[in-house]
This record gives sequence, structure tokens and C-alpha cells, in this order.
Amino acid sequence: MSSCRSCGHPDLLPILDLGLQPLANNLPRPEDLGKPEPRFPLCLAVCPGCWLMQITELVPPVTLFSEYLYFSSFSDAMLRHARLAVERYVAEFNLGPRSFVIEIASNDGYLLQNFVAARIPCLGIEPAANIARVARQKGIETLEAFFGLDLARQLAAEGRSADLVLGNNVFAHAPDTNDFVAGLAAVLRPHGRVILEFPYGVDFLERTEFDTIYHEHVFYFTLTPLLPLFARHGLEIFHVERIPIHGGSLRLFAGRRGEHPVQESVAALLAREQQQGVRSLDWYRGFADRVTRLRQELVRLLRSLKERGHRLAAYGAAAKGSTLLNYYGIGTDLLDFVADRSPYKQGRLMPGVHLPIRPPEALLQERPDYTLLLAWNFADEILAQQEAYRRAGGRFILPIPEVRII
Repeated sequence: MSSCRSCGHPDLLPILDLGLQPLANNLPRPEDLGKPEPRFPLCLAVCPGCWLMQITELVPPVTLFSEYLYFSSFSDAMLRHARLAVERYVAEFNLGPRSFVIEIASNDGYLLQNFVAARIPCLGIEPAANIARVARQKGIETLEAFFGLDLARQLAAEGRSADLVLGNNVFAHAPDTNDFVAGLAAVLRPHGRVILEFPYGVDFLERTEFDTIYHEHVFYFTLTPLLPLFARHGLEIFHVERIPIHGGSLRLFAGRRGEHPVQESVAALLAREQQQGVRSLDWYRGFADRVTRLRQELVRLLRSLKERGHRLAAYGAAAKGSTLLNYYGIGTDLLDFVADRSPYKQGRLMPGVHLPIRPPEALLQERPDYTLLLAWNFADEILAQQEAYRRAGGRFILPIPEVRII
């Protein structure tokens, strides 16, 4: 892929090449060890036409999402974040029994369950059959499908246009971003609102959050390229909010052009991006150098601790952990296991490096001296959950945005 997936500019400029990487959420079982494990190129580039960051090679979505092992409900922080957002939207937009809400990539219903409890009609769209099944068990109507213009038109023809369309951490996953945004416009009622949340590209670059790069994340959005993308499909971004979740995210509000007053937050963030250098190649060029320095520092620390006889483990069998471990070359020679709260991941192996995934209780049972916190975006939650391990002398190593021991 050499042209921009949004504006079509013919020449993408490479930022960071992470080499051949396994699929970050395809966790093999121990009995799969003798089987081939596919790896795919993972390279981040930027479009000098619209300044949209994107990976250069795609893996078919059906390969990535037909069976998925990330369940949002296993994070207390995600559950709280979803509940507070729904409470706000219900009050702010005066949603009620005659409203209709659609969530794209609704996962296990962790967010929509709040609308169900409030008796507000809603529909989840979730391509992973195993996760959609869990959502239905909670009483949430869930359609097994990938969202795009065709599905949006079908829903609109069935009289299921939405007052509110939500998409949390899905926008960056849709490889045809024009089709996705066109679908938003097609399924939206005239005065409806779209609210999308996604990791913010400025935070991503400035905090060296390279481990957010994996094959599911096709795009890394700043506001600058999104204004023309939405305008191309008759939509207007009328408000933006920076929120701390996932290492720094953007919450974007959009509607049909002219339907909602455009707030000062849009111009303010756009001006700030201009000042930070989003439209300058120099802003992107230092990213790879910072990633290299982080790798050298972390690997040096882990090897030094290992050589001194310390036992090491990791916490968080997250996709970002797969990227970090594989790019840094950290495997069973340095770490004993990875702990994770999700029973769907326990008993499996980390992609590529094949570290065994065990329950969180393994930290207290095995007492590794140091634990590499791969799920650093939920550091506060995990540190609180592992207070007993820490009281027993265990220490955590945070790898992003700088290597530090706590």
C-alpha cells in the first residue's frame, strides 16, 4: 500500500518499521506450538497530503476479528468509563424510550448494558461471534457484522436509523475509513450525533506509545486529517474532548453539516496541533529514535536483573504487550510468564514469544521479583489489584512513556 487510505495521496512516508509481527490477539494454545504462526509486516507511515498516520500492510478483518479474545468487561476502568459516558449522554441528549442507539464494535455489551438498564432501545454491532454471544446472554441485541456503508443503508431502510452512534476504539480498526464514515452518515437521523473515541495521535507520538501499533490498528488519528474526511461525507466535527483513557484518547462529536453549532474546542485543538507540528515531517522523524532508545534501556534493565538472579514476569496479555515483546525480542529467556485477568486468555501463549499466560494470582504464588507491566494504560487499576504482591516485595516495571520501576 503506497497511497493514503483517506485522501488518496500517492506517496506515504515511513515513520517506524516494526518488522514481521504475529497477530497480536491471536493467542496460540500450547498444543499449537508445532504449527506455523503467521507473521505480517508492520510499518507505520504518514500521508504528507492530509497527515493521516496509517500502517502500510493490511490483514483481512475476518482473520483478525472472527474470534476475538479481548473482553472489555474484564477491566473495571472500562466499565466505569462506559457507565459514566452513558449517564452523561442520556442526560445531555435527552435520550428516552423513543430514542435509538447503535454501538459499533460493541464487544461483550460492557457499554450498551447501561442503555438497556435505562430502557433505551439499542443495537450492538460486533463481528466476533464468541463475543457477540456473551452480549446476547446479557439481553443486548447484537448483530454479528462488520460496519460499513452497506450495513448502514440496510439498517436505515429497516427504519433503524440512530439518534446516537457510538464507536469506542473501533474507528482506527476500519481499513476503509471512507466507507466507515459514509456509513456513519447513512445510519444517522437528521439531528443525530456520532461520538467516537480512539487513541489520540498526538499523545501516541509524544509519549512514544509505539506498542499501540498492531495490525488491528490501521490508523493513528489526529484531528487534522479527520476534518476533511468527515466533510467528504457530509458530516461535521462539532466538538472534541481529550480524555486520559488508554494513554490519551480523543472523544469526537460529529453530526450532519450545520445541524450542531461547532464549538471552540475544534478550532483550539486544530491550532494546537499546528503549533505542535502535525503538518511537519520533523515532528514524526524523532519517533523511531525514541522507540529505539526505550528498547535499549528496557532490555538492558531486564538482562541486568536476570543476571543478578532476579525472577521476572509480566502482567497484561494485551495486544500492545505482543507488539512490545516481539519488537524488543523479550521472551522466555527473560520472563517466566505473563499474568492476565481474563480467563479467556489464561492457559494460552503470548503470540510470537510463547510466554505462558496465567491468572493474576500467579504473581503472589510465584513471587517474581519484578513484573513488566505490559498493560501500562491500566496501571492504576492493576497496581491496586496487586497490592498484596507489592506488599510482599514485588515491584513493577513500566515500559512507557519511560522505563521506570515502582
